[in-house]
Amino acid sequence: MSVLNEVLAANKAYVADFGAKGSLALPPARSFAILTCMDARLDPAKYAGLSEGDAHVIRNAGARASDDAIRSLVISYKLLGTKEWFVIHHSNCGMEFFTDEIMRGLLSKSLETAALGDSGFYDVGKGPGSDEGAYIDWLTISDQEKAVVDDVQRIRRHPLVPKNIPIYGYVYEVETGKLREITAATAAGKAN
Repeated sequence: MSVLNEVLAANKAYVADFGAKGSLALPPARSFAILTCMDARLDPAKYAGLSEGDAHVIRNAGARASDDAIRSLVISYKLLGTKEWFVIHHSNCGMEFFTDEIMRGLLSKSLETAALGDSGFYDVGKGPGSDEGAYIDWLTISDQEKAVVDDVQRIRRHPLVPKNIPIYGYVYEVETGKLREITAATAAGKAN
């Protein structure tokens, strides 16, 4: 069952109240960017107090500092003037429930959606699958806090990232809505 009609109806209501939002400036008004997870339980506008036009929000599976995430952050700074960056992972992240090997195995068997049980993800589909998953680094997470530190460090060390941008590391707790600082990550992202 498609949600297409629901999305289009919601957009129609949004357009009716759009007002002057079409004149918002291209650079984010509050001059910061957030790299966070695509998980549907996270609403960066709410947990970071954002309105439209306030900040750049870059989302991917696990909030990982992938090449594409870093590309977006560099554009955010170089062309649109952000001055601070946040890396915000979250508790109970799906990226903690599998490894590269598991993902590759699931894809090699079937391209249909897998299921999550007590012992992890398992295949419920019928083939064919594809071995192309073997060529992707899925950036899975085995230690949440270490992953935040690793991502902040990767961004900090990147040759296209200026040293004067502070990069903060946090974990959003899906159980409470609280942002919990990962002090080692924030220390690694300290501006020079």
